[in-house]
Amino acid sequence: MTPTEPLVHGSAAHPAVRPPLPVKMVIAGGFGVGKTTTVGAISEIEPLTTEAAITEVAAGVDDLTHTPRKTTTTVAMDFGCITIDPTLKLYLFGTPGQDRFGFMWDDIVQGAVGGLVIVDTRRLDDCYAAVDYFEHKGIPFAVAVNAFDGRVEHTLDEVRWALDVTDGVPLVVFDARERGSVRDALLVVLELALARTGG
Repeated sequence: MTPTEPLVHGSAAHPAVRPPLPVKMVIAGGFGVGKTTTVGAISEIEPLTTEAAITEVAAGVDDLTHTPRKTTTTVAMDFGCITIDPTLKLYLFGTPGQDRFGFMWDDIVQGAVGGLVIVDTRRLDDCYAAVDYFEHKGIPFAVAVNAFDGRVEHTLDEVRWALDVTDGVPLVVFDARERGSVRDALLVVLELALARTGG
């Protein structure tokens, strides 16, 4: 090689292009709050879902009062991803909402930088288990109130009081069907996680 020949890949003249940093985030919450919808609204790939039909037996266990049109339920997890910018790619893992599938949570959450707990204000008690889980594990999380039918039943202050979460837990209102709204909610979690790590 002569002094005038360029260096191979990674030189100052031609820096190597690095793939975006993979970051895992969990989407959690109770049954029918919009977890699968959230992942599907933002994912840049066809989301992987493990939806199963709600049988008569399951309908007797799961409360369908506020979700009468719901015909399927997640029995393992949802998966999708979104490239935030050239340096960062979020891998989204949605948890099943029913308590009977709670044994999978530890595996799903392992390695996650943070979580988004989705809440339906018509039935706040459905999200207590998710909030308690993230608090117990010390994983940073934000609470996202899904605006069903474009409205919420309680103010964010009322939701914070009912969930008994500190001011350090961000609360936002979002629409699980809208890509931009989901993106903004995920960025809240990402910023919280980065602040925790000093990034």
